[in-house]
Amino acid sequence: MAMGMDGATTVSATMLLAARAGIRVFVTGGIGGVHRGAERTMDISADLTELGKTPVLVVCAGAKSVLDIPLTLEYLETQGVCVGSYQTNEFPAFFTRHSGCNAPCRFDTPEQIAAALHKSTSVLGLEGGMVVGVPIPEFSAAVGNEVEGAISQALEEAERGGVMGDDVTPFLLKRIQELTGGRSLEANIALVKNNALVGAQIAVAFNKLLQKCL
Repeated sequence: MAMGMDGATTVSATMLLAARAGIRVFVTGGIGGVHRGAERTMDISADLTELGKTPVLVVCAGAKSVLDIPLTLEYLETQGVCVGSYQTNEFPAFFTRHSGCNAPCRFDTPEQIAAALHKSTSVLGLEGGMVVGVPIPEFSAAVGNEVEGAISQALEEAERGGVMGDDVTPFLLKRIQELTGGRSLEANIALVKNNALVGAQIAVAFNKLLQKCL
């Protein structure tokens, strides 16, 4: 901003800007989290700390599967963030519907999610945000499983090549797209569109709640 240049925003930055603009619900692909090997590198996304202090609901396809999802969920719990999954008991892992981790809570309708968001701020006065994980659509799940294999290979290559810090995620995403012949991008687009649909339904339900309280 100081230099008058354009730039992209992370989930954490988008949360901050959304809150200041009065936007309570926004959609992304997947949140950042605790990176694998964080016990050595301390590589933990600022998305998680921002979720603990900014009252915005983030609708996503879960945490990116290149992350340590169990530690990500533990970190979110420490930050006091409400984490739920949509129409499933399992927290999704971006390209795959299954992470092996149970979600702390489950929501089955947009209205339930909107009510939780409303109660957390308007009634309880909580200052933190919420995360709702929406599984990748079933029709893209097969591609998602293929991507999971590519992720494992890309992680091994990054480890062997000494890729560290901020270079890890760009390296992995580029390599995964190469290994899958671009199919990871197709799955990514499908899950973002699905997230946008669910997020819009939540926003409408939340607005109706606000109107009733006027």
